[in-house]
Amino acid sequence: MITNWKEQTDIITESLWVIGERDKTNGHKNVYHGNFIPQIPRQFIKRFTNEGDVVLDTFLGSGTTLIECRELNRIGFGIELQENVVTLAKEIILGKKDGLFLNTLEKFNLKIWHGDSTDKETHNFVEEELKRLNKKIKLLILHPPYFDIIKFSNSEKDLSNAENIEKFNEMLGSVVDNFLDLMDKNSHIILIIGDKYQNSQWVPLGFYGMQEILKRNELILKSIIVKNMSGNRAKLNQEQLWRYRALVGGYYIFKHEYIFLFKKIK
Repeated sequence: MITNWKEQTDIITESLWVIGERDKTNGHKNVYHGNFIPQIPRQFIKRFTNEGDVVLDTFLGSGTTLIECRELNRIGFGIELQENVVTLAKEIILGKKDGLFLNTLEKFNLKIWHGDSTDKETHNFVEEELKRLNKKIKLLILHPPYFDIIKFSNSEKDLSNAENIEKFNEMLGSVVDNFLDLMDKNSHIILIIGDKYQNSQWVPLGFYGMQEILKRNELILKSIIVKNMSGNRAKLNQEQLWRYRALVGGYYIFKHEYIFLFKKIK
């Protein structure tokens, strides 16, 4: 959390983020389709939490957020639906040699649950750990699938398998509801999400998600950040193909995504 603002020269305060290459230090790897760049969680962890605070990532993926928690001395919680991805995240976070992990999650004050972020059982796991630590969540990170752009699993609990956008938003809202009571007052939520193109129409998925979350009167919207998308794996080395498709289809190529910042006020 910001104390001496003059010393925080690396904190971005503008609403347009143009970030170049993905940070590959501290063990970060771009091996999981859909993981976000480390600079995103780092910015919010440094700005809105202190050392020893709890950060919860409800769509953990390959563990980007928890690596940043490890490096910034925060207590990092992660929830991941797919068991094989949980294993991948642990390997990336802890390192592995000769089939054995080089460290333990406990050493770095990290915890990962294999489960569904909408389930009451997952809520209870997190609640028990918070009680043990006598803490509340200071930062909740939501980086869900961008609806059905990438199918991450065959599970009906996977947001990428939602039958329609209405159901997708309902499931996203359920994730927020599942942990809102465990969050401290004046804590923050960030939603990282992009839009999609379907049936010759631009679908403002990000703003649908924003509206869904704002149905909770405990939350207010603090900022909308537009971040450039660079090095997108789906478009890698296919610039001319996508340019052709855009010209023929009469649309513009996605080059940005959104970060919505919410604050809990009750």
